[in-house]
Amino acid sequence: MINRPEIRDGKPYPPGTLDRLEILPDVPAALARLAAAGFRLVVVTNQPDIARGRQRRDVVESMHARLAEALPIDAFRVCGHDDRDGCRCRKPKPGLLEDDALEYDLDLSASFMVGDRWRDIDAGRAAGCRTVFVDWGYDERRPDKPDATVRSLGEAADWILSHTRRARDDDNRSTEGQDLR
Repeated sequence: MINRPEIRDGKPYPPGTLDRLEILPDVPAALARLAAAGFRLVVVTNQPDIARGRQRRDVVESMHARLAEALPIDAFRVCGHDDRDGCRCRKPKPGLLEDDALEYDLDLSASFMVGDRWRDIDAGRAAGCRTVFVDWGYDERRPDKPDATVRSLGEAADWILSHTRRARDDDNRSTEGQDLR
């Protein structure tokens, strides 16, 4: 949902080469707004084609480097395993989210996981994050009960920022009139 996927048989796949990497139009502005609001922006991605021998890790790293040059992304967390590897980092398991939270002392209950696949939403929920599903209409399993469903990263940023402001406003109202020594 940061870059345009290649759709085959109704299912999304990452671009196979660096020259096919295309950032979606609303992504730069959406990420800039989230970064300006103080969010740590982390890409958490399954890349099973590395384990399957269909993609080289250096190609994935080159794509991430290009994205990092163009976008305000703080980090990339990559699982290069396949389901059969049984690792703790492959979404829907929350390992990559938990690792980032531990390294940067983040409160996952105050964090948001945005994704376009059920695995993203399940990983976010398992980590204790609020979840935003970007519905691209893929022909695959849909996530169960995300906190919000939107059509783009721009809409996801709108939802996150409105819910963050609302929580701050509620906190401010709860302290109005109190002596805060």
